[in-house]
Amino acid sequence: MEDPAVANPAQPDYPQHWEADVLLRDGGTARIRPITPDDAGRLVEFYEQVSDQSKYFRFFAPYPRLSDKDVRRFTHHDFVNRVGLAVVVRDHFIATVRYDRIDAEGRPSEHGTDAEVAFLVQDAHQGRGVASALLEHIAAVAQERGIRRFQAEVLPENRKMVKVFTDAGYTQRRSFADGVVHLEFDLEQTDRSLAVMRAREHRAEARSVQRLLTPRSVAVIGVSRNPQTVGRALLRDLLGSFDTEFGSRYEPERAPRAVYAVNRGAPPGTELDGVPVHRSILDISGPVDLAVIAVPESAVPAAVAECGAHGVQGLVVVTAGYAETGPEGRDRQRALVRQARAAGMRVIGPNAFGLINTDPDRPLNASLAPHLPDRGGFGIFCQSGAIGVALLEAAHRRGLGVSSFASVGNRSDVSGNDFLQYWAEDDATEVVLLYLESFGNPRKFTRIARRLAAAKPVVVVKGARHTGSLPPGHAVPATATGLRDATVDALFEQAGVTRVATITELFDTGELLAQQPLPPGDRVAVVGNSDSLGLLTYDACLSAGLRPCTPVDLTTAATGENFRIALDVALSDPAVDAVIAVAIPPIGTSAHAFMGGRLAGPDDPEMGSDDPEIATALLEAGERARELGKPLVLAYLALTDLPTRLRPGGIPAYAAPERAVRALAHAVHYAQWRRRTAEAEETARVPELDRIDEPGARALVEAALSTRAATAARTQPGGARITLPDAEARALLARYGIDVSPTLPAPDEEAAIRAADQLGYPVALKATAPHLRHRPDLGSVRLDLTGEPGLRRAHRELDALLGGAAGAELVVQRLAPRGVDTVIGATVDPAVGAILSFGLAGAPAELLDDVAHRLVPATDQDVAGLIREVRAAPLLFGWRGAEAVDTDALEELLLRVSQLVDDVPEIASVDLEPVVVAPHGLAILGARVRVAPLPVRSDLGPRAMSTL
Repeated sequence: MEDPAVANPAQPDYPQHWEADVLLRDGGTARIRPITPDDAGRLVEFYEQVSDQSKYFRFFAPYPRLSDKDVRRFTHHDFVNRVGLAVVVRDHFIATVRYDRIDAEGRPSEHGTDAEVAFLVQDAHQGRGVASALLEHIAAVAQERGIRRFQAEVLPENRKMVKVFTDAGYTQRRSFADGVVHLEFDLEQTDRSLAVMRAREHRAEARSVQRLLTPRSVAVIGVSRNPQTVGRALLRDLLGSFDTEFGSRYEPERAPRAVYAVNRGAPPGTELDGVPVHRSILDISGPVDLAVIAVPESAVPAAVAECGAHGVQGLVVVTAGYAETGPEGRDRQRALVRQARAAGMRVIGPNAFGLINTDPDRPLNASLAPHLPDRGGFGIFCQSGAIGVALLEAAHRRGLGVSSFASVGNRSDVSGNDFLQYWAEDDATEVVLLYLESFGNPRKFTRIARRLAAAKPVVVVKGARHTGSLPPGHAVPATATGLRDATVDALFEQAGVTRVATITELFDTGELLAQQPLPPGDRVAVVGNSDSLGLLTYDACLSAGLRPCTPVDLTTAATGENFRIALDVALSDPAVDAVIAVAIPPIGTSAHAFMGGRLAGPDDPEMGSDDPEIATALLEAGERARELGKPLVLAYLALTDLPTRLRPGGIPAYAAPERAVRALAHAVHYAQWRRRTAEAEETARVPELDRIDEPGARALVEAALSTRAATAARTQPGGARITLPDAEARALLARYGIDVSPTLPAPDEEAAIRAADQLGYPVALKATAPHLRHRPDLGSVRLDLTGEPGLRRAHRELDALLGGAAGAELVVQRLAPRGVDTVIGATVDPAVGAILSFGLAGAPAELLDDVAHRLVPATDQDVAGLIREVRAAPLLFGWRGAEAVDTDALEELLLRVSQLVDDVPEIASVDLEPVVVAPHGLAILGARVRVAPLPVRSDLGPRAMSTL
């Protein structure tokens, strides 16, 4: 089906890439595209619906209608010096903007860098953020065409338009003359304009999800007489009258204000589950906010078209048969999204499990869930329907309440990022649980999650961990398909997202974070009635990086009073930040007793019973723990009743000590991140470094990218990344104060002697051929060469060992001071951005993947944490009595590398290996730099919805 919102211009230079779907302030969608001559009729219709006052504000005089000359002028553009954009909804214009290039005198020009800009928005759509979105896009278009500044003249009484300009965040100047406000503003993005754009994005996306979750009326399209069909199940679930072992949580009268059923083949007068069945959504007399589509894939386009014509705001498409089936299905999925957005609708799905909102004022179960969860503080998002069922079942089994839930299937439109925006504003959501298999926009996820995690915990299970295991059907850009798991870890770490391995661990951690205070530190007291269980808990704490105190064993004869006293002592101890209580059935209970000459088994009615006094003591301790701001959790064995007794007091109970410790360790790590982040906002900085020559570095990179080798590289698989020759790499790095120890070629003995004389003894002789670089295990390096005889002997040895000095590319380098060999790298991931990496050199670090990562730009606190994060970090700080190395110099080098790749985004990667860090200073013995054309940064451009 052809998308009416997409122009089909005849001119070959039509800028297709200017077309974009946008989200407006109220959560509705629209399409922005260039205006073409084919739009004459749309423009006239649009202008007729604009009020006389708005026309006056636009033309500064009464202007009731457009002449033929006006229509031609406003629809014929060269897309360079004269550009017009329109906002289109349901194939109708609702707003337009135009710029005309001018010279310094304000006359039409083909070479000026200024342009006059003017807007017109239909009165019915004013206040929806239409003009703000148009300004972002016309500004980006103008910059692409070499325009650097906009000028606008606005009547003082047109306060709305003045506000659009002044609130945009651009650097501007204002003057007033002849009764007109004259505005000039530069188009280059500023920190404030970017912040304004992202704040608007946040509000629009949050509002769009809110509209989906709180519809006033819902229609199920595809309801059948067969009670076993998906459509019929959706209708029952929506009404809240389905019959399951769990029962309905809500009465039918508490369902949304109006529920409708649609089946194209239903005879007149049909009713299903007490709801009249309509043959088309167009036959419904009242408004419909949300439509749930469960018809065959071939019938979906017609259903979507009718929904658009009826003014539906959102769709939940349960129907499968789209991108998960292959390329043709992906094309159908893209067409579905284009069709829905053109009509102002957002899409959950296709292949979706559905939506749930437990708000008692407007509950919604537009899903295939077998039951509704209780009301609570968990916001849950997943991409898999099967995992969605498991998440809801786990929440029910644990007695945990849900604020809202979404399982979005192929995630063609509404994504996890949208729900994160919503949950940031939703007071009912306290903890966010995510099951993710892919990222549509990793940069944006990092930014949104970091802001959300500063106030609410975000816990994630990441499926499809390994490259190449991306589930079929997911809408993912090519740049994000090969996202390395280490990169994902760095992304989560910097965003404050807690990553867990399993669904069980997801709820273990989420329950603790929701019900207990964040631990003020990592010191843990272990108190209980089992010495063995206490020791297991103690060991688990050490393995998790916590600092446990010696367990307090109350013995198996402990009473509730013993527990109460011991827990109070532990909680009151200023050297304790969290308490893990461990419990087994007390000796003498039926769980331990012999019954009639046999040991009680699991089927005995009293097996697993517990002493109610212990539960009471734990509940009292839980209240005390909250007063002191310390978490209290329970690890138990064979006490099946105890978790239920503790549930009213919000004390998490785990059937294994390892589970309790893992959950607590995640809480400790998250609390530390919260404290570091809050402190960093006040103290972290990117220091001003000396010896920084950004223009010089840019010039070197531009020269490298203009070479014949760079042109040839563009045609190679994997893109246009080229490796700079060693001399060019050293020159580039030197522009940022990164000095690489020089090397001189040694193709024969005499050349080696001359090189050593030039550099000064002692020297090292090493192979630099790609297959031998950084491979000392192959014997390709000779160190501590203090004179000519030793150097000659070493040269002959390597020449014989490596098959010739020329093939091994032998070089001489001055010997570096002794220290710790490290590796520093920075790599640009197209999906995430630049990533700074650090580790120790050598095979053990490589085998163990002992490397730490941070996103760029890195602050002084980031690099300090980076070098301390690797497991081999003690080697830097005087391990086993060795002298500590110069970590200040190491941190400064990391900051220089970070600033280099941040300032010059054409640098694709920097590898420094080895970097020998000595007690005083450091030496960089090897460097490799690769460059590539400037990547596209979609997160810095105007707001636009994904078109995957």
